Amino acid sequence: MTRRAWAGLALALGLVACSNGVTLDEARSGIDDQALHTHIATLSSDAFEGRGPSSAGEAMTLDYLTEQFQALGLEPGPDGSYLQEVPLVTLTADPNTALTIEGRGQTQRFAYGEQYIGWTKRVTAATTLEASDLVFVGYGIVAPEYGWNDYAGLDMTGKTAVILVNDPGFATRNEDLFNGHIMTYYGRWTYKYEEAARQGAAGAIIVHETAPAGYPWQVVSGSWSGPQFDLVRSDNNVGRPLVEGWVRVDAAEALFAQAGFDYYDLAAQAASPAFRPVPLGLTASAELSNRVVRSASHNAYGVLPGSERPDEYVIYTAHWDHLGKAEGMQGDNIFNGALDNASGIAGLLELAEAFTSLEARPARTIVFLAVGAEESGLLGSAYYASNPVYPLAQTAAVINMDGLNIWGAMRDITVVGYGNSELDDYIEAEAEAVGRVVRPDPEPEKGFFYRSDHFSFAKEGVPALYTGTGIDHVENGPEWTLQQRAEYTAQRYHKPADEYDPNWDLSGAVEDLRLLFNVGHRIAMEATWPAWRDGTEFKAKRDAARPPV
Repeated sequence: MTRRAWAGLALALGLVACSNGVTLDEARSGIDDQALHTHIATLSSDAFEGRGPSSAGEAMTLDYLTEQFQALGLEPGPDGSYLQEVPLVTLTADPNTALTIEGRGQTQRFAYGEQYIGWTKRVTAATTLEASDLVFVGYGIVAPEYGWNDYAGLDMTGKTAVILVNDPGFATRNEDLFNGHIMTYYGRWTYKYEEAARQGAAGAIIVHETAPAGYPWQVVSGSWSGPQFDLVRSDNNVGRPLVEGWVRVDAAEALFAQAGFDYYDLAAQAASPAFRPVPLGLTASAELSNRVVRSASHNAYGVLPGSERPDEYVIYTAHWDHLGKAEGMQGDNIFNGALDNASGIAGLLELAEAFTSLEARPARTIVFLAVGAEESGLLGSAYYASNPVYPLAQTAAVINMDGLNIWGAMRDITVVGYGNSELDDYIEAEAEAVGRVVRPDPEPEKGFFYRSDHFSFAKEGVPALYTGTGIDHVENGPEWTLQQRAEYTAQRYHKPADEYDPNWDLSGAVEDLRLLFNVGHRIAMEATWPAWRDGTEFKAKRDAARPPV
C-alpha cells in the first residue's frame, strides 16, 4: 500500500487530532476497541510479512507508523524525522550442521533444529568449535551479592560451558536462594551467554527445559533459526563465544549419560552454593557457516511537547517487530505476531490519539516510541537507551506494552516486576479508583520483567512500568485465564499461528489502556520523579543520574 493510501486509511479511522480538544475524561473514554481491532488486523496481516527487521515488512510498518503519527499531529524528533536508525548486522547460519559430542568411546551428533540450535554472535563468515572440552557449570552464574560463583576456580579458555536455564531458586522453591521462584536476571539466557563470554568460554550451550525456560522447544527452534540480528559493534563481537546455543533436555540426558553422569542428579547438585563446575570428559565440535549482511532497522517515535517542562519526558513503548517470513518453510511461513506485538502497537497508537485529543497539553513531553528488533534481543530499545534522543536523566518514566489483553475484562491488572518502583503506587491508585486491583506477575519464574523493552531503560536507571493481562476474568475467573495464556504459549507464541482473530474481546485491553493513560498523564503533570525501591538493582544508577532530593 502506498503512503497516500495509508494516510487515507488514517483519516478513515478518524485519527486526526481534534482541533478544539477534549477533557481528560473524554480523551480517556475515546480509547476504543474497534480502532484496536483495525490496527492489529492491519499490522498483523500477511501483507506486512511478519514485520521482520530490515525487511519489506519493516518498510510498510514504518510507513504506517509515520503516517499515524503525522495524522495525529505528533511532532518528529530534533532532526525532523520520525525515525531513529538502528544499525544491525544479520548472521544467517547454514542449518546443514550439527553438534558433535565425542568421548568415553562414543560419538553423538545432535541434529540442528530437532535437538540443537546453534549460532555465533561473531561477525564472520565461518566459525569452528573444535574438540572443545565440555564443563557443566550449573546455572552459569557469578553473583557476589548472593555468595554464588558457578565458575569458581575454573579457567574456561577453549572450553564449552553447559548451562542450566533459570536460576537456583526456581528449581528448589527455596525463598532463601536468589528470589526464590521469581526469576532474576541471572536466570535469563542473555545473561548466561554474556557471563560465559566474560569467562572466556569458547562455547556456551544452555539446556532447554520447558518449565524453567517459560516456553517449549518450538519457540527456541523458531526464534533462533534463520537470520539472527545484532547491533553493529566496533569489535565485531570477537569477545563472544565461538558458538552459542541450546540443546533439548533429552539431548542433554544423552550427553550426560555418555559422560557417565545422571543429568538430573547433577542439576540438583547445581542448586547449592557449594556446587563446583564438573568437567564431563567429553568434547564438543561444531562448524557454522554464516551469511553476513549489514543493514539498518529503525525505531519510530512521535512527540507531544510538554506545555510547561518540555525538557522532561514520559515515554510509552511497544515493539513493532516480529519474526518475519521464514523463506523455505513449508506451509504458512509468516510469523504474523498479532498478539505479540501488533496489539501493543495498537495500544500505543490509541494512547497517542487520546493524548493528542486533549485540550490542555500535559506539562511534560510525551514520547510514543515504537522500537524494533525486540525479538532479536531488545535491540531497538537497547540502541535507544545507549543513544537516547531525549536524555534518560530527564526521563521520568517508561510505560511499556507487550501483548494486550485479548480475553475480556478482568478484575485485576498485572504489574510485571511488582515491588521494584514507586510506579506501583501510581497504577494501584488508578486501579482502585475503578474497582480493580493490582496483582504481581502470576508467573514470575518466567522472568518476563527481563524479556521486554522497558528492561533496556531499567538497566540505565529509568523507572519502568510493565503491565500484563490480569488473570481474574470477570466471568470465568483466574483458572480459565491461566488456561488461555498457557494455550497461547504452547500453540501460538512465536509461531505462524499468532494471527489476528476478529472474535478477540478487547474490552479488557481498553480498560488497561485507560489505566495506563491515567498513569502517564499523572506523571506528565507532576514535578516529582518516581524512584526505584531500596534494594533494587537499578536504583544506584538512577540515583547517580538524579540524586534523591
